[in-house]
Amino acid sequence: METVTIPKAEYEYLKEHAKDVDWEVVEQFKKGLEDLKQGKFIEC
Repeated sequence: METVTIPKAEYEYLKEHAKDVDWEVVEQFKKGLEDLKQGKFIEC
């Protein structure tokens, strides 16, 4: 795991806005990218 240092104000901003993120959509997108990496796709 990698550690990154950011200003506290930026951390607070990101922490507050993390509530607005639809994490289910992010997870679906992540899985889609993994499928593409593995060559799992259907050409249209």
